[in-house]
Parts: sequence; structure tokens; C-alpha cells
Amino acid sequence: MKKRLVRNMQNVIFLLLTFTTGLFYFCFYLVSLTLGVSLSFTLIGIPLLTYVMRTTQTFVQYERIQTKIYTDISIEPYEGKQPIDGQLWLQAKAELMDRRNWSAIFWLMQKLVIGLVCLIGTVVLYIMPLILILTPFLAPYINIQILGMPINTLTKSLSVMVIGLALAALGLWIGEGAVRMCGVYTRHMIKAIKGYRV
Repeated sequence: MKKRLVRNMQNVIFLLLTFTTGLFYFCFYLVSLTLGVSLSFTLIGIPLLTYVMRTTQTFVQYERIQTKIYTDISIEPYEGKQPIDGQLWLQAKAELMDRRNWSAIFWLMQKLVIGLVCLIGTVVLYIMPLILILTPFLAPYINIQILGMPINTLTKSLSVMVIGLALAALGLWIGEGAVRMCGVYTRHMIKAIKGYRV
């Protein structure tokens, strides 16, 4: 029982982390690439784009480790590229022409959509059933209505609690599947990025 509770807490944390990291990747790459391209006419833009492209290795490695910790899905190692020596402009050209960087940015920015689905899933699969289970304890203190029907008697609140227990059991099972699908997404992301060779 304790192991199952810990596992479900890890699932909730992973789903919320998926939303958080997806939002971060989307905002980070949208702002930094836009800023880098708009400043590319100055001496600041190209180095900014170079350093933004180099972040893809770190973020992909982070996704791999996070997925491995929370989902127990085996993901092949992701070896980053060797740093390019030479002038800044040669480094910038190599980073900007590397298809793996653009592929990684594409896959990481897509995590926003997956993260939004995970956030909604966390609320529906984990938080809503918990609130329904607590209805008999909350009903005397809070005016609770479900689908316009007031929950003002013990019988109604116990019925809602039973529905909450059923939804919790179903939600735990569906939540486990959602976590697995997020892990499989990360595995496919790394395979797709590794598929590009320079």
C-alpha cells in the first residue's frame, strides 16, 4: 500500500513537472530565438543564437534523466556533441546548421501541448476524486453543488464519496498510463534526435 501511494505521488509530480518543463521550454525557445534572430543584425544576435542552440543538449539530457527516474522506462544514453573549437562565427554556423539542434527544439517545444494535457489530467484524475472523497467532511462547512445539485445531506455526500472512490481507482490506472505515454514520448524524442547525423 505504501509503495503504491509513493508511486502515485511520483506520477502526480511527473505530470506536473511535464507541464512545468513544457511551458519553460516553449517560452525559453520562443523568446530567445525571436530575440536572437531580431538581434542578428548586431553583434549580439549570432552569439545569442549559438548559446541557445547549445542548451538543447542539456535539456534533452535532463528530460532523459527525469523520465528514467519517474517512469522506470529504459532510454538509451544521449551523448552530446563535442564542443566546436575555432572562431565564434564558425561555431555559430555549425550550431545553426546542425539539424539535431532544430529537431531537439521542435520536440522540446511540443512538450507544452503534452504538458497542458498532463495538467488537465492531473486535476481530473487525481485532484477531483480527492475532493469528491472529502465531500462528507466538507459539506457541513461549505456549500457544495455538483452539476447544480446541492450536496446538503449525509446520503448525498456519501454517494458523492463513493463516486469519488470509483473515480480515484480509475484515475490511478489512467494516470499510470499517461505517465508511461510521456516516457515513451521522451524515448521517441531521443531516438529522433539521435537519428540526425552531421
